[in-house]
Amino acid sequence: DGLGGDDVERGGGDLATGTIHRLCSAGLRVLVLETTQPAAIRRQVALCEAVYEGEATVEGLRAVRIEALEQAQSVWAQGAVPVLVDPEGACIARAKPEVVVDAILAKRNLGTSRDMAPLTIALGPGFVAGQDVDAVVETKRGHRLGGYGAERVIHAQAAGVFMNVRKIGDLVEKGETIATIRTPEGAEIPVTAQIPGILRGLLRSGYPVTPGFKIADIDPRREELSNCFLISDKSRCIAGSVLELVCAQVWQ
Repeated sequence: DGLGGDDVERGGGDLATGTIHRLCSAGLRVLVLETTQPAAIRRQVALCEAVYEGEATVEGLRAVRIEALEQAQSVWAQGAVPVLVDPEGACIARAKPEVVVDAILAKRNLGTSRDMAPLTIALGPGFVAGQDVDAVVETKRGHRLGGYGAERVIHAQAAGVFMNVRKIGDLVEKGETIATIRTPEGAEIPVTAQIPGILRGLLRSGYPVTPGFKIADIDPRREELSNCFLISDKSRCIAGSVLELVCAQVWQ
């Protein structure tokens, strides 16, 4: 028999966490597969942080890092979500899940195929429904947060090691240094806020970045501090679509 439960989720970032939370609330057992170095910036609402910390909790749902597939059962018995470092999805064949959700959000297919489970779902661009997976869920939000678009998300301007100066939840002003990038040559390049607001997302210190890598997220709505620690409306909307697809499969 498979050990992987009802659902295997490839990825445990903030958007993936919304789906994991919804499926668990609906009574499914979920196994999360992650990379050795997850790169979530909304780390307060990303269960992949368990890879670094051993455990992570988002809105009451606890995730626990495991080292082998066989440990998943004991974590489920605690009412928690097991997180296994398996970027290739090598354990999926042994786990025999009913559903596989690709929530890596790499904008391309990193190896998910329809033969992995009776139902396969992918989030975001880079997949063809009926070819790569059974169904694809759109992830593009229709409106802009607080009236800002590109200015809200900050990307690395050079290669190097990312180091935090501020922390998630801090109020920042336009032009303020929120982090630095240490280049291979030894230079320290400041990363500055493009707009004033709340620092909603920030990459983990010590993470190696390349030019264009997403490193921070600022919400211009200063009154929305609690949102730094809550699953977003966008994530919950995506999660509802995934649950709808799962229910439709189960009740056919």
